[in-house]
Amino acid sequence: MFGSDKRGAGRPTMAVDTLIGAQTVIRGDIQFSGGLHIDGQVHGAIVAEAGGDALVTVSDKGRIEGEIRAPHVVINGTLMGDVIASERIELAAQARVTGNIHYKLLEMAAGAQVNGQIMREEEPRRTQPKAVADEHPKVKAVS
Repeated sequence: MFGSDKRGAGRPTMAVDTLIGAQTVIRGDIQFSGGLHIDGQVHGAIVAEAGGDALVTVSDKGRIEGEIRAPHVVINGTLMGDVIASERIELAAQARVTGNIHYKLLEMAAGAQVNGQIMREEEPRRTQPKAVADEHPKVKAVS
């Protein structure tokens, strides 16, 4: 899994573009592309830009209070919120998820815990998380 030479079919090998360190606390939503690695805390939604092949990794030290939406998600820390992965979710042995999981492909290690529903979905969900949709209302162009 982490740091291992073993690579499963379909497992992304993406460089980390953004690192949230262990001593960092972010209060607010994050929109990103590429690779996002979280060792710290995030209180808000984490949303990958549409059309990309993004990866969110939550380490064993990481803690998220909010929703995660990305094509690829790896969790080995704590998530309090829903996770929607249009491609793949990997729950490592120390993963603790309190929320619903929507996935296309799921890998769950022995020891991972989920307190919520686990639902397979062939097509990814297209709606934004409630917090992001409420904060950024759509603007209509007037001609």
